[in-house]
Amino acid sequence: MRFKRVLARFVIGLSVAGVGVGCTQQRDFQAEAQTNPTIAQPPQAPAPDRSPDVPYVPTPQPVVDRMLQIANVNQNDVVYDLGSGDGRIPITAVRQFNVQRAIGVDINPQRVQEANQNAQQANVTDRAEFRQQDLFQTDLREATVVTLYLLPEVNLRLRPKLLSELKPGTRIVSHAFDMGDWQPERVENVDGRTIYYWTVPENVPANLKQ
Repeated sequence: MRFKRVLARFVIGLSVAGVGVGCTQQRDFQAEAQTNPTIAQPPQAPAPDRSPDVPYVPTPQPVVDRMLQIANVNQNDVVYDLGSGDGRIPITAVRQFNVQRAIGVDINPQRVQEANQNAQQANVTDRAEFRQQDLFQTDLREATVVTLYLLPEVNLRLRPKLLSELKPGTRIVSHAFDMGDWQPERVENVDGRTIYYWTVPENVPANLKQ
């Protein structure tokens, strides 16, 4: 009987010790997770190759809708959104306007990652694509519609590229900012936001090529 009591105490001691070890390991893991971001958080997207040309400010959805309406976007179009942020313009172009394809371009890999996640949730990844690229290096020749929400100086730097690469008749829509002395064909106000609209001419005036 005495032997059984000693054995029982020994087994209980092992059990208690085992619980103590388990709790210690859990505390160690929690402490490591708090100090090691690779454990505590999912991996983050890498930094952009260079500083973005504009800060990230999303276009309100009513403005997105109206931009695409003004451009008369339809199922035959290939839409390029330069500075695509969270992807709302390409995603809307596919979901609501049934475009053939929509390509978002953003230099910030974090924004591209977010846009891809949003496209997956919207179930439009078959026609909406997001590229981490410098918009000044992007080949725009297949676009039939280009959307922008940049800055005045960026629009002016981009203007020669748009007019040299885009086919005549390609529609361009800009939220908030114009393109200098290239006069828009249409200007609208939506919820206090200005939208500018142009089409690429057959013969580009010399003063717009610079």
